Amino acid sequence: MTNWSLWQDYFHRAKIRRQMLTVLIIHKAYADVMRESQELVELLLKGLLRWAGIDPPKWHDVGKILAEHQDRLPAPVVANLQRIMTLSSRLRKEREMSFYGDDDFIPSEQYQETDAQWCIDEIDWLLSLFQGIKLES
Repeated sequence: MTNWSLWQDYFHRAKIRRQMLTVLIIHKAYADVMRESQELVELLLKGLLRWAGIDPPKWHDVGKILAEHQDRLPAPVVANLQRIMTLSSRLRKEREMSFYGDDDFIPSEQYQETDAQWCIDEIDWLLSLFQGIKLES
């Protein structure tokens, strides 16, 4: 499998995961929207790294890796790199708490519709950005 076909696979799977977020929000599963959003963004960003010929690290927030290799990234990504890095970082911070919670943090009680809608809006923006980029093999 080439970096190009792997990118295509990641992008396709991310679009399917985006559809799943709609189901979660309908059921008011806002904590799950947070967790799934993080995984979707991670998948997209690691796919972009693979497309650029960069082996992604095994950790979840790859924003700094994107910044280190911005000379290999498409201009629209570079122009929006700060927003992409902020999104990746914020969702990484929410990853475990939104899924597991803690004794004093019940995920279903802590996350609100506004949190979930923010995720969806940012993911829609990111998917649109990547859809508009002509990544070639």
